[in-house]
Formats: sequence, structure tokens, C-alpha cells
Amino acid sequence: MTSEAGAPKIRVRDLDFYYGPVKALSRVSVEIRPNEITALIGPSGCGKSTFLRCLNRMNDVIPGTRVEGMIQLDEADLYAPGVDVADLRRRVGMVFQKPNPFPQSVFDNVAFGPRVLGLTSSRLELQKRVEEALKRAALWDLVRDELEAEALGLSLGEQQRLCIARVLAVEPEVILMDEPCSALDPIATLHIEDLMQHLKQDYTIIIVTHNMQQAARVSDRTGLFWLGELVEFDGTEDVFTRPKNPLTEAYITGRHG
Repeated sequence: MTSEAGAPKIRVRDLDFYYGPVKALSRVSVEIRPNEITALIGPSGCGKSTFLRCLNRMNDVIPGTRVEGMIQLDEADLYAPGVDVADLRRRVGMVFQKPNPFPQSVFDNVAFGPRVLGLTSSRLELQKRVEEALKRAALWDLVRDELEAEALGLSLGEQQRLCIARVLAVEPEVILMDEPCSALDPIATLHIEDLMQHLKQDYTIIIVTHNMQQAARVSDRTGLFWLGELVEFDGTEDVFTRPKNPLTEAYITGRHG
């Protein structure tokens, strides 16, 4: 399913999230547009990553957590009874802070999801899917002759692009990125940022970052989290040059947070 023209890809209304008795998110409401990069910024512990994990229900695996409010993907409630969480996590993929390739070959890393989910019916079909994912992740030309090599032998930047290819191989609609460049050097970081610009033509991307320069460079819209609340959300240029909330101005100028 895809968003209708003008409709948000993800709609969040009055979201509260609890770790046991501790309230980590409070009254978060936001609409994420399709085929844009949305950056989430804010100090450590403010709820950015918790919010990101709510979008594909990764917090479900943590005992004692509780969600109140509404999150919709293409107007379907993500927390409604009977939701296929495995399919949700295929549609809303996640790229983590540190590259986490499996201790397998490059090919097997990318083929893992399609195999588990039964998305291909032949070896040839699987090979084509792996090749396409690696091309979309701008990695094919580097690894095409080394598909059976150990993935852990790649550089950190290449490993992160491999993890992006692994997500792309299962045909997601949304890609969540939780500080995907924090472990990378500046050159590898620019490769990932350039890749994101290409990917947004086909995917909706939400990135959590502590790097405000990165948010300004890559995103179309930016939200500032503060103590579990989304205190400002607007076009990125407006957030960085004409913030409406004094907290936003204090944060982006380094006076607070």
C-alpha cells in the first residue's frame, strides 16, 4: 500500500510511551510525508530513538513498555489487534547506529530477509533481488566480484551500506535510521548522506541524528525532541533559520542541551 497524493505516509496523534512507570514520550503528534527525509534532533535521552522504535514496534520486545495514542501507516493503525508485526517491520525497516552485518558472506547478508520471508521462488530471482539492493545501496560495483567474501571484511562505511542493502532487499516503504553515521569517518558519512538523497525518491526516510549539520544538509523537515516532547517540527530551513520555539533556538545555537 502507498500513500495517496498529499496524504502523510505516517500520522502520529497524542502518542505517550512508557517504560514501566516512566513516561518517555508525551503527547507527540506529527505527520511524516512520503518521499522526504525527516530528521529528529535533540539532546541525549530526549526520546528520539524511543519514538523511532515506536514506528515499527521494536519497543514491543522490551518488557513493561506501553503505548497510548495513535500511529498510522497509510491510515492503518500500527497497534490495532491482529497487526502482522513481522510484515510491519518489513515495510518499515531499520538501520542501526553501528553497522551490524551478520558473520556471513556479502550475498547471504542481503539474501537473508528475502529467504526468511519467502519473497523469491528461485535462485535466479534471489540473485537479481540481491544485485538490485546492492545497486540501490551504491555498493554493487565494490562487491560484485566478492559476493562470497565475509561481510565483516568490509570497511565500516561499506558495512553500513550493506546493512542498508539488507533492508532494501525486502522492499520496505519506510527506512528508519538511528544515528547511522555516528560510527563512521567523514568520507563514509558523506557517502551515506548522498545515498539517502537518492533513496528518498523511492522511500520515506526518518533519521535520528545528534549532528545538527547533518540534519541541515540532508533533511526536508526537522523535529526537535525535548524531555519526551516534540517541541518543534517544520521545514528544515525554517527550523534552523527561523525557529518558533525558544528551546529550538537555544539548542541549535549551542546555548542549551
